[in-house]
Amino acid sequence: MSIVDEFEWRGMLYDASDGTREMLERERVIAYVGFDPTASSLHVGSLLPIMALARLQRAGHSPIALVGGGTGLIGDPSGKSQERTLLTLEDVDANVRGMRAQLERFLDFDAVANPARLMNNAEWLRPVTLLEFLRDTGKHFTVNYMLAKESVKRRLGGDEGISFTEFSYLLLQSYDYLVLHQQYGCTLQMGGSDQWGNITAGCDLIRKVAGTKAHGLVFPLVVTSAGTKFGKTEAGTVWLDPVRTSPFRFYQFWLNTDDRDVVKYLKFFTWLDREMIAALEATLSEASATRDAHRTLAREVTAMVHGTEELARAERASSVLFGGSLRDADPADLLMVFDDVPSTNMSRQAFETSTVAAAAVVAGLAASKGEAARLIKQGGVYLNGDRVTDDRRLLTGADTIGGRLVVFQKGQRERRIVRIEGD
Repeated sequence: MSIVDEFEWRGMLYDASDGTREMLERERVIAYVGFDPTASSLHVGSLLPIMALARLQRAGHSPIALVGGGTGLIGDPSGKSQERTLLTLEDVDANVRGMRAQLERFLDFDAVANPARLMNNAEWLRPVTLLEFLRDTGKHFTVNYMLAKESVKRRLGGDEGISFTEFSYLLLQSYDYLVLHQQYGCTLQMGGSDQWGNITAGCDLIRKVAGTKAHGLVFPLVVTSAGTKFGKTEAGTVWLDPVRTSPFRFYQFWLNTDDRDVVKYLKFFTWLDREMIAALEATLSEASATRDAHRTLAREVTAMVHGTEELARAERASSVLFGGSLRDADPADLLMVFDDVPSTNMSRQAFETSTVAAAAVVAGLAASKGEAARLIKQGGVYLNGDRVTDDRRLLTGADTIGGRLVVFQKGQRERRIVRIEGD
């Protein structure tokens, strides 16, 4: 199967310029995707272009991940309805540094025949002067041509309009493609379908300046079957950085995929082949209660992004949260599960001389010992998953999980963690 055929059956090919298929089937291609350094981490919305670069590399082509250390100072108007806050040089540089470790999980930067490259367009954009840029690049674009681009037309039709700063983004991205073409022989730029106008502008610039043909290929924009933006949850963006989004939350994001989307995501975001995905698709109707497709998706993507050890922790944490005993759990796993639960600290001595009701007050589960006592007598308080009935019972080390923490719970949802300090 050619790489274009694979892109097609996986649903990753939205559009491509004339001759792209033939080029990829005929030649070893150098291709690039640009990544916007608006944060120090990539997010799940970046996974489709990352996987496209990785698939190209496995097919023998050479990928370039271009981080926009220069264009990130400007802002891409594509897909946006208003001007965004501009980043400082320091912000952009810090964000660029945060991305390589994440990309290394997908791309082989040490391959002998076709190593991946990580590049920063600040290398050539920051030194260029305005006059040089206008003379050497701007002269190749008419304002009429730029106004016809969809990303610009959409903004001109809105209330916010578009600044000259973002209007110039198309020229800068085109210049990126020209530099990569001239210095590294890059002949393919890829991106989301909202990048089509920018990509074709780069192809036009290469034709005018270098007299050669360059190509573009775009992926569909990923949206859920419910019509919401992929990668956005009630808690916010799902990041690849484990500090921003814990491996447990990351695993749960994929596990909770809508039934209507799970096969599409298996094709987009895993290395599973056609036969394996077809078998998993069959389980959606034949054995839907097992959720094998969802579980496989969550396992494959979590292991790829965070490694097998973090996947194992996420699965252990899931089993604790959904039916397992809290007393047998690893404290670190519990803290990962309940990373958004309010916590407080108690010395070991204070904890082991407290009643259940007093500790519940310290934990913030009740405002007073009287209120805590009433809740306990009504059967509404749980300690480490077990209902407590005696508000005056003294706590001991046996009531802790691993000697480090206890989990108080009121009703079905409200939880508090007490961390035990000292020996």
